[in-house]
Amino acid sequence: MRAPGKGYHALLRDLKLRIREARSRAVLSVNRELILLYWRIGGRLLERERDQGWGAKIIPRLAADLRREFPDFRGLSARNLRYMRDLARAWPDPAIVQRAVAKLPWRHNCRLLDRVRDSTARAWYLQATLAHGWSGDVLEHQIETRLFERQGSAVTNFARTLPGPDSDRAQQLLKDSYVLEFLELGPDARERDLHRSLLLRLRDFLLELGVGFSFVGSQVHLEIDGRSFYVDLLFYHLRLRSFIVVELKVGEFQAEHAGKLSFYLSAVDDRLRQPHDGPTIGLLLCRTRSRIIAEYALRDVRKPMGIATWSSARMLPRGWRGVLPSLRKLEQAVRPDSRS
Repeated sequence: MRAPGKGYHALLRDLKLRIREARSRAVLSVNRELILLYWRIGGRLLERERDQGWGAKIIPRLAADLRREFPDFRGLSARNLRYMRDLARAWPDPAIVQRAVAKLPWRHNCRLLDRVRDSTARAWYLQATLAHGWSGDVLEHQIETRLFERQGSAVTNFARTLPGPDSDRAQQLLKDSYVLEFLELGPDARERDLHRSLLLRLRDFLLELGVGFSFVGSQVHLEIDGRSFYVDLLFYHLRLRSFIVVELKVGEFQAEHAGKLSFYLSAVDDRLRQPHDGPTIGLLLCRTRSRIIAEYALRDVRKPMGIATWSSARMLPRGWRGVLPSLRKLEQAVRPDSRS
C-alpha cells in the first residue's frame, strides 16, 4: 500500500471530528425523543387518573401488557411508568419540556423527581445541570448539599462596591455556606491544616466553589514596604474576569478579619491586577459567623467582599472520634457479600 499523500492526516482528523459530532447529535436526538415519549405516556396516565379515576394498581398491569407487546423496549417497567406520570405532573408546560427537560438524560430526570419536591428548586437544578453539564453524581451531590438554598446568599457588600451587572453576577457566585464534606479535620484543626487539606483535595474544592474558578496559587507572596504577606488562596474567575482572594478561618468570624482581607484586596489590585481585569473580590471562609456582625463589618468597607461559613460532615466533636465506625466499615456493612 502506498503511503498517503500530503494532507491525509488532516483529512483523517476532520472526518473523525465530523463522525464524533454526528454521533453526539444522534445520541442527543434519541434521548430527546425518548424523554418526550415518556412525558406523553405520563400525560395519558394522568388523564386517565383524572377522568376515569384510575388508581396506582393499574400501572403494574399496564407495564406487563406493554412489555409483552414490546419485549425489546427497555424502560417499560411499572416503576418507570410511575416516573413518567410524575414527570408529566412535575412539568405540565410542553414548552419547558421541549426546551429543557428533554435535554436531560432519563436518570437525571428521575433524580430530580425523587429528590426535589419544590417546583422552583427543581427548575433551578434543571437549568444549572444543563448550563454546567453536571453528571448524575454531581447533580446528586448538589441536591444533597442544598446548593439551591446556599447559592447567592452570602453576606456581601457587592451592591455598593461593584457595577450593577457585576454585582448581581458576583452575588450569585458566592454561597452562604460551603460544604467541604471531603475534609477530615478534627476539632483542634488549625488554619494551616484546613489550608493543606483543601490543597490536597483541590478538585473537590473547585467543584464546591462553582463553575468559572481557576486556581492561581496558595500562600501567594506579596511584599509591601519590605514586609512579606501571604494570601491563603488566590483564584481567577473566568466570567467576572477578576481575581478572587480566599482567606480561611477555622474559628468564628471576627470584625477585624474584614480589614485584613480589604488590605489583601488592595495589594492584589495594585500588584497583580491588569487593566482588563475587574476589581479583585474577597471571600472570607469562617467556621461560624454571626450574620449581623458580618453585615456591620462590611457596611463601610470599600472593597468588594463576601463572608461565608464552611462545614465538614466529617468534623466530629472530640468525644465522638473513635466511637463511630469509619466510612469504609459502614460501606462494608451494607455492601452485599460478593460470594453469595
